[in-house]
Amino acid sequence: MSPRVELSGAALEDERRSDARLRPETLGDFVGQSRVVDNLRVFIQAALQRGEPMDHALFYGPPGLGKTALAHVVAREMRASLRVTAGPVLERAGDLAAIVTNIEPDSVLFIDEIHRLSPAIEEILYPAMEDFKLDLVIGQGPSAQTVQIDLPPFTLIGATTRAGLLTNPLRARFGVVSRLDYYPPEDLVQILDRSARILSIGLDPDGAHEIARRARGTPRIANRLLRRVRDFAQVDGQDRITRDVAGQALDRLEVDEAGFDSMDRALLRTLIHKYAGGPVGVDTLAAATGEDRGTIEDIYEPFLIQAGYLDRTPRGRVATPRALDHFGVDPASARKARGAQGRLL
Repeated sequence: MSPRVELSGAALEDERRSDARLRPETLGDFVGQSRVVDNLRVFIQAALQRGEPMDHALFYGPPGLGKTALAHVVAREMRASLRVTAGPVLERAGDLAAIVTNIEPDSVLFIDEIHRLSPAIEEILYPAMEDFKLDLVIGQGPSAQTVQIDLPPFTLIGATTRAGLLTNPLRARFGVVSRLDYYPPEDLVQILDRSARILSIGLDPDGAHEIARRARGTPRIANRLLRRVRDFAQVDGQDRITRDVAGQALDRLEVDEAGFDSMDRALLRTLIHKYAGGPVGVDTLAAATGEDRGTIEDIYEPFLIQAGYLDRTPRGRVATPRALDHFGVDPASARKARGAQGRLL
C-alpha cells in the first residue's frame, strides 16, 4: 500500500505541538487574508485607544486557514490573556459559568467549533456577550431561583467551519464577522519559507512553489506537506528541498499537481465515469465512494468547488469542464453520455 498524507485541513493530533510553533505571533507575521487582517488591525487599535475589549468576533471558513491562529494573534495584540475551549466541551451551564466567571478583565475567550454549542448554552451566552452578565438558574421546580452574576468585560472569538449552522440570534451578537478564504500559491510560499526557517529545513524557492501549488490553498496542509517532503529528502540524502525533490516526494504521497489525493480523484471519477458528470445527489456519491456524507461536504467539496472542479446545483453535484479536462474526458462525450443516461431514466 502506497504511503499517503491526509489532505484535510483539520488538525491531526500529532500536529498540534508543531502547529503552535509555526503559528504567527502578530498581525505583521500573519500572511494572507489581507482584508481581514487590515480590518482587525483597525478594530484592535480603536479598542486599545478606548481602553475597552474589542467587539466579539466570528471567524468562519474551511479548516486549516488560520482561524485559531487569528484568535491567538488578537489576544496578543490586545495584550490580553487567552482562554481556549470548544463548543462540544461545553455540555452544561456550569461548564460555561466556570470559564467566564474566572477570566481576567479584558480577556479573550476563544470557542472553537462554536456551531456545536447546545441551545441551553447559547441562551446563557447571550446576556454574557451583550451585558457581561451571567443568568443562572439555581434549583428546580417552584423553588428555582435565577441568580445574576456580573462578569468582567471580555472579547468572545468564535470559530466555525459551518457558519450556516449558527443560529441567527448568536450570529447577530458578533460585532466582527470575517470569512477566511483559501490562499493563493504566492501566499503559501511565504508561509512555507517562514516555516522552513523555524524548522531548520533547507527549502529552495522552486521547491516551496511546488509544495504550495499542491497544498489546496490551505496553510495547515502546506506545512504538513513540507514536513513529509522533508522526511523523503532526509532519507534520500538531500540537504535541500528543490522542485524535483518536492515533486518526487509528493508523487510518492499520491498528491497530484492539482492537490488531489486519492479520495478527491475517487469522487470526481465516480461522478464523471459512473454518473456521466452528474447531476447526482451527495448521498448517492457517498454510497458509491464509501465515504461519509458529512466528510464529503465539509472536507472535500469546499476545495473542489472553489477551485472550479465541482458545482452544487439544485439537482445535485456536477463535474465542471475543468474536472473533465483534468481527467482527459471530452466534454462532448460527457454530454452524450449524460443524455443517454437521462433517456434510460
